[in-house]
Amino acid sequence: MTPDPYEEYRKAFAAFSVKEADLRAGKALQRIGWLILLGSLTLTGILGYTVIVGLWKANDGVTRWLSLIIVNILWIACACWLYRHHKSLAEKTNKFRDALQQRQTAAAQLPLETTPGLRVYREASLDVIAAYRTQASRNRRVHNSFQLVIITGSIVVSTLTAMNEGSNAALSIITSSLSALVGISAGVTGYFKFRERGTTSQSTADDIEKNYNASGFQLGDYKEMEETTRLVLYAETVEAIKEEQRKREIQLEQSTSRDERSAQ
Repeated sequence: MTPDPYEEYRKAFAAFSVKEADLRAGKALQRIGWLILLGSLTLTGILGYTVIVGLWKANDGVTRWLSLIIVNILWIACACWLYRHHKSLAEKTNKFRDALQQRQTAAAQLPLETTPGLRVYREASLDVIAAYRTQASRNRRVHNSFQLVIITGSIVVSTLTAMNEGSNAALSIITSSLSALVGISAGVTGYFKFRERGTTSQSTADDIEKNYNASGFQLGDYKEMEETTRLVLYAETVEAIKEEQRKREIQLEQSTSRDERSAQ
């Protein structure tokens, strides 16, 4: 039986979307890892300076040495993770390129009829909707996780600070570590803007789904249209929505760069 070129294209497009989302997630994790690594190295420098010049009291020597050891373990572990993750990211990049090539090959085998191709495009947009919603859910989860760390950590740090008058070395170490974790989490959340990214992805998915349903039931702008005309309008609308999403992502990246320059 001769394979259906439209079905082959749809499968290739779905695989491409999954690999693309996986690659983006890997790059986002890599950025977070680098930020944690830089923060840990900064704390190492600060703690090392206090150890050298002896700014802390003599009876707190154990505290500063243990804090320095903990921070060093943190950045060493983060560096090892980044090294391993770099290899994983390279594999994801290769898989993404293979999926892109397979999608292009499947697209080249499609017949030149306009209407069947537009039908394939309309059905393939379901995978696009799912990819945007997955991206939105992931960004929301990451944002909520960091917010939970920030809120809980701030409360715990305040409580431990009130409980400890400087005599308990263990509480001092825990308080310092939690303060660093809260600061890193706040910096990551403000820099990457996970909530804004999740909101834009969800909005894009909802807009595409709205047009998908409207084109199927001939509602709104798609009312009383022939199939080909309706599918053409749908394709143009979806491409416009996707282009708007790309512009939003660029704006988020530019705002992040501006915030970084203003902080310097």
